[in-house]
Amino acid sequence: MENEQFLKPTPYIDCDAAPVEKKAREIVQGIAAERERAVRIFYAVRDGIRYSIYGKRSLPEHFRASFILAAGEGYCVQKAILLVALARAAMIPARLRFAAIRSHLMSKEMLEKRGSNLFPYHGYADLFIEGSWVKAAPTFDLVSCTNAGLRPVEFDGRHDALLPSTASDGRRHIEYIEDRGFFEDVPFDTIMAASLRHKYVTI
Repeated sequence: MENEQFLKPTPYIDCDAAPVEKKAREIVQGIAAERERAVRIFYAVRDGIRYSIYGKRSLPEHFRASFILAAGEGYCVQKAILLVALARAAMIPARLRFAAIRSHLMSKEMLEKRGSNLFPYHGYADLFIEGSWVKAAPTFDLVSCTNAGLRPVEFDGRHDALLPSTASDGRRHIEYIEDRGFFEDVPFDTIMAASLRHKYVTI
């Protein structure tokens, strides 16, 4: 089967964990079309998992899909992991992607804590839908977007859905710096090493 490796469970993307399988079934129940299943899963993660940079993310187990599902919150990498796991559980090939990005709307306090507006390993997902890979970033939930004046990422299963370059009022927001490629599983050590260099873990 094409892209079979992107349907298999991994140590982090535990798409075979009972809670993950159950959640995937609940989301796509009664939906036959692959694209619609993918769209439903995207929005379930975008809005069903609250965006938070203050949750647990210092240990390997914090990056396991089943842990993230139970926590109900996560930052970009964690939400991407869960999206990939739920897609695989629903028999949609999926893989992780990473990119270095800059956020031009960071608060002064956050910028002082981090020392930089560079996020070296922003995580999102690649979903293989009806013969094509489509990028999807479920990072910010709708409530967070509304509260912060950000444009929510919308996903139709046909077009790449990445973080917008501008906010709702037109201010510059996200700048993609470097594509770091795709991964079958979470490169935990690489993410942690890069994060420590950029004070990322202490946000």
